[in-house]
Amino acid sequence: MLQPDSLYASPTDKTFTVVIDAGHGGHDPGAIGKRGREKNINLSVALKVGRLIKENCPDTKVIYTRDKDIFVPLHRRAEIANNAKADLFISIHTNSIASRTAQVSGTETYTLGLHRTQENLEVAKKENSVILIEDDYTQQYAGFNPNSSESYIIFEFLQDKNMAQSVNFAQLVQKQFRAENRTDKGVHQAGFLVLRETTMPSVLIELGYITNPAEERFLLSDAGSSTLARSIYKAFLNYKQGKGKDVSVPQPQQADRQVETEQPVVTEEATTSRPVFKIQILTASKVLPKGSRQLKGLSPVDYYREGGLVKYTYGAETDYNKILRLKRNKVDSKFSDAFIIAFRGEQKMDVNQAIKEFKNNRK
Repeated sequence: MLQPDSLYASPTDKTFTVVIDAGHGGHDPGAIGKRGREKNINLSVALKVGRLIKENCPDTKVIYTRDKDIFVPLHRRAEIANNAKADLFISIHTNSIASRTAQVSGTETYTLGLHRTQENLEVAKKENSVILIEDDYTQQYAGFNPNSSESYIIFEFLQDKNMAQSVNFAQLVQKQFRAENRTDKGVHQAGFLVLRETTMPSVLIELGYITNPAEERFLLSDAGSSTLARSIYKAFLNYKQGKGKDVSVPQPQQADRQVETEQPVVTEEATTSRPVFKIQILTASKVLPKGSRQLKGLSPVDYYREGGLVKYTYGAETDYNKILRLKRNKVDSKFSDAFIIAFRGEQKMDVNQAIKEFKNNRK
């Protein structure tokens, strides 16, 4: 039974708070299939995820941005999560494509960032277009036009402090979908306004394609929505129990620090006070063998450990413009979701602060 204050509950003494966001609602149906509407699929799965968490995680507070068929503006969804001081934000959506005869299927999970493919941009445009039916969207979103590619340049330098945990949870979600034999369309980045406004690890999940008749039947069925909800719940459980680590992946021994791959060419030593920019290309559960195909021919590469995962980087420059050119010229075609990170010595730092320091040093 949903509690009357489930939408707007204030933080409690519970150890973990998760906000579950059922996309669209009310007069915003979302994507429309032959038999169903996205808003109803999203709500069904969201409520089932919340129910599983409530029944099995007594130390967790579950908050819904909506628990019935009502319209909630994008900015309000983020406000609910921020006001609750949530530890995790899960936005649930259903995908679609223009052609209703296409057999495109599968699940994908997004974190906040700049799109690297036209397909990712189109998904973001579709989900962000909901703001156009809000009365004050030009003021509320500072003139952002969800249908203009130029508007998405605001995500170019965005490196949220919660990015690593967001990506980690997204990978756990996709792993659980694969375990249920769902087609895995991967983890991606794109400019979703609802994620931009949140202040905690956040993901947007696309459950499947309502425009694929077979997939629509699965999404509308009780068995299908229960399977999807169970997958998201298992990913949540892994994330929470591991404090952001996948508890099903054995943690590497300390001795693994000695098993290094090829070292990058660093133009200035990282021991200086200046930030060093690198391109993060890949995340793995363990150290890859030298020359692994997963690295797609990039060499030399380096890696660091974070959240129980091994994260591979390419390039190392104190000049941000050089690393940006390297990314565009050599990396983007191989790793469309690669992004720039920064280190000071051995410590990872906020990339926005690093860019700011780089600009100040050039004056």
